[in-house]
Amino acid sequence: MSGDESRAGVQLSNLDRPLFADAGVTKRDLVDYLDAIHDRVLPVLEDRPLSVMRVHRDQAPFMQKNVPKYAPAWVRKVQIWAEASRREISYALCNDRRTLLWFANQRAVEYHVTLIRADQPMHATHLVVDIDPPEGRFEHAVGAAFLVRQALADTGLSGAVKTSGAKGIHVVVPVSAPTSTEDAAAATRALAARAERLDPKLATTAYIVEDREGKVFLDSTRAGSATVIAAYSPRIRPDVPISFPLAWEDLEGFVPGEVTIRNAVERLGGADPWADQMPRPQPLPPDLVEEGHTIPVARVQAMHEGKRRARARRS
Repeated sequence: MSGDESRAGVQLSNLDRPLFADAGVTKRDLVDYLDAIHDRVLPVLEDRPLSVMRVHRDQAPFMQKNVPKYAPAWVRKVQIWAEASRREISYALCNDRRTLLWFANQRAVEYHVTLIRADQPMHATHLVVDIDPPEGRFEHAVGAAFLVRQALADTGLSGAVKTSGAKGIHVVVPVSAPTSTEDAAAATRALAARAERLDPKLATTAYIVEDREGKVFLDSTRAGSATVIAAYSPRIRPDVPISFPLAWEDLEGFVPGEVTIRNAVERLGGADPWADQMPRPQPLPPDLVEEGHTIPVARVQAMHEGKRRARARRS
């Protein structure tokens, strides 16, 4: 086998093999990148139930939630009941460099975290509006991000912004404890609705794709145990782009995919923009929460609407 070595007590293997088709990098590049930024990405992952996207040679990428039985005993775990699948899932907690390197050696490329901490599963720590533009319309996503920023400012809140590493943008708002996951979800729905009202020609909260009419989708469903790609995480896409934190003033003119696993460390220098730009946790305004509780949950509403349309077609 080529490219075997040990770091932090973790045996690494096959480092010189390609990471995946169209990656343009090796597994060593993944390990080196995550090791170089471990002091910045670990605070994002710490104590949060972790899901990873792994990619094996000649196989499609797959999401892994349950920690494999062969994982070392020092990989910390937390048991969480998954209502959707009606089973208990053993999630990993990636709290140290050794665990991060072990995941990298498992070809875990993407790192998805919950908006809750493992020890307080009913309390949200952040709101996230996931801004999803039509393919090739990143400049529209930028415009929608500024709508969300304005909606935040209008209610006395502020947030940080990062690319998704794919085609979109995430606006992230830290909230003070205790904030229930239900109130956080409601506030996110209201925030998206207020941003949509600022410019309904640009942005929409329509969950059903054919109802979006080519507009930017403001996805308000990232709440509670839902996951979001972690800041600094690579993505399984050609050239391996990074979910990269940006200052608000740097959004305009940013080219999606320009920050990759090859150049992200150099671009960061010694900085930690995600920590530097993240506001302090903020209490949610009651009127925002109250408004959100009057807005139907998008997935549920879309499910019922889909069934209604199917019945209409059949009749």
